[in-house]
Amino acid sequence: MKRKFILPLLLLLQIIIVKTIGMFPDVVEHWYSKGFYPKLAFIFRKALGWLPFSFGDVVYFILIIFLVRWIWKHRIGFFKEWKTNGLAILSWISVFYFFFHLLWGMNYYRIPLHEKLQIEKEYSEDQLKVFIEKMIVKTNELQLKISKNDSLAVKIPYSDEEIYNLALKGYENLPIDLQEFEYEHKSIKSSFFSYPLSYMGFGGYLNPFTNEAQVNNLKPKYTSPLTTCHEMAHQTGIGSESECNFIGFITASNNEDLYFQYSAYSFALRYALHNLEVLQEGSSKPFVDKINKGVLKNFAENERYWKEYQTPINTIFEYFYDNFLKANQQKDGMEGYSKFIGLAIGYEKL
Repeated sequence: MKRKFILPLLLLLQIIIVKTIGMFPDVVEHWYSKGFYPKLAFIFRKALGWLPFSFGDVVYFILIIFLVRWIWKHRIGFFKEWKTNGLAILSWISVFYFFFHLLWGMNYYRIPLHEKLQIEKEYSEDQLKVFIEKMIVKTNELQLKISKNDSLAVKIPYSDEEIYNLALKGYENLPIDLQEFEYEHKSIKSSFFSYPLSYMGFGGYLNPFTNEAQVNNLKPKYTSPLTTCHEMAHQTGIGSESECNFIGFITASNNEDLYFQYSAYSFALRYALHNLEVLQEGSSKPFVDKINKGVLKNFAENERYWKEYQTPINTIFEYFYDNFLKANQQKDGMEGYSKFIGLAIGYEKL
């Protein structure tokens, strides 16, 4: 067999192996998510966490340069040599697929958190409304305590690095039944690609190859504590976006810092109101009227920011990421981000 066929054929074999193993979440949970992965993640975070810059972003930047160079070099007659070029692309995808699943990606196939906690993810409209009322009370209370005026938006006075350091405190205060997600050795960085990330619609991401949590530090700062805690949840071995939002909410709300608590409760409130609107358009208005003007100003600040970067690029990336999630055991795709409300409501009942 010619060497150029080996990696493309291995890609097919890898897909079969990953999907077969993924049918046994107990095996993934025991041998990978609680066995191999934590040890590997610990090594990566300890090795790279001390760097003041994102090593993963540098690697990505170099790879992008090589990709552009390769495309430019093969631009003439690209389709004429479709077989050779196609095999080269499949070979790179094969290597990417292998290291992605070895270093982090198998976490997509572990036992869902709601099953481990034995909580119901689904909720009624009445339960959602009760949850919203609680979030309004807590968010208003924190906004007033911080700003001393219910009409002033919350402004976080911390630097990015201070936020990343403070985020550890929330993980130290995890409830007993969530302590499997404890976090050691910080590896959180502001992304070099914050500007492109804004156009892609992402507040942050985990680099699965270096285990560095990347935060988009251009977006409204009041959202950064929650985003940081969310990306840290990915580092602990959670693949599901809804579960990371849930753990992010729990850790930020259990942080002793008021700004972290505000970031958590305002985040949950915004998503809960969105979910209510999905059930019935206009149904959130009576609740919005109860929210402090300062909180609404923060919501407007966040909305303006993402609207500024809303382009066809954003739509394209959302489409691809939605399908990427669905292909990796996340059947809700991008909608999964808002599904954490069900986990939060169910967890309250424990």
